[in-house]
Amino acid sequence: MKTLVWVEHDNASVKDATLAVVTAASQLGEVHLLVAGEGCAAVADQAAKIAGVAKVHLADNAAYGHALAENVAPLIVDLMGSHDAFLAPATSNGKNIAPRVAALLDVMQISDILSVEGEKTFTRPIYAGNAIATVEASDAKLVITVRGTAFAKAAAEGGSAAVEAVAGPADAGLSSYVGSEIAKSERPELTSAKIIVSGGRALKDADTFQQVIFPLADKLGAAVGASRAAVDAGYVPNDYQVGQTGKIVAPEVYIAVGISGAIQHLAGMKDSKTIIAINKDEDAPIFQVADLGLVADLFNAVPELTSKL
Repeated sequence: MKTLVWVEHDNASVKDATLAVVTAASQLGEVHLLVAGEGCAAVADQAAKIAGVAKVHLADNAAYGHALAENVAPLIVDLMGSHDAFLAPATSNGKNIAPRVAALLDVMQISDILSVEGEKTFTRPIYAGNAIATVEASDAKLVITVRGTAFAKAAAEGGSAAVEAVAGPADAGLSSYVGSEIAKSERPELTSAKIIVSGGRALKDADTFQQVIFPLADKLGAAVGASRAAVDAGYVPNDYQVGQTGKIVAPEVYIAVGISGAIQHLAGMKDSKTIIAINKDEDAPIFQVADLGLVADLFNAVPELTSKL
């Protein structure tokens, strides 16, 4: 089986999410990568070094510069003539592109896979992660999105794949890039951080959130996350949100401060290696998944913890 993997990148470097997808794809067969963008030859060279990759397809065209699904999907469909499966990370771009590819191929999409059980058999979460379904595809072509936290990352060095230029349809004229506002932070990116400190609604307001959570995160060199309730209340922007409708994370250490542990939030972080919860309610659901729990007032416990680090 030949697999085609969408490379998540910023026209400068390969994103970590791609490495997990390469691991998943390698369990299906020969791995080919697709680097589509504008002025992205350096990305293709970097992608060629990923261990386990047999070939890199480079589509360098202004139409693909901002990964607009309406332009990228027809390119992928053309390449699927010589591939059996298309895999993309379950990122914003991946979840935007894959359904359109599936529709154009007239096949079903298998979303957010957690493991590869066979050539066409996979596991995926349902009911907000409370149950794991085993699904088997019956289509000739597979379209799959991969939960990056469920697979080990392939080595970024060690490969020597050939880079092959490919051409596809030009701008479809169905959408256009207007602009983007990208949050910049000196802290680690949320989905790739080894340590995450998250705050919940109990932090009262935006100023209190910053005063309590940010110093602890900075001491630990951690990323900052938040529950949906904290985001909805305006404490932090929505790109901080961890959960089913936010970002799925699996760091080495996840510290939940003032988070009760609603199913929506647990679905996004329960795969973390070590979960530490600080909450004054000893019956909070978060303690059911926590490895370490502290029943205490966060306004006393967190500053004390920060001062002792």
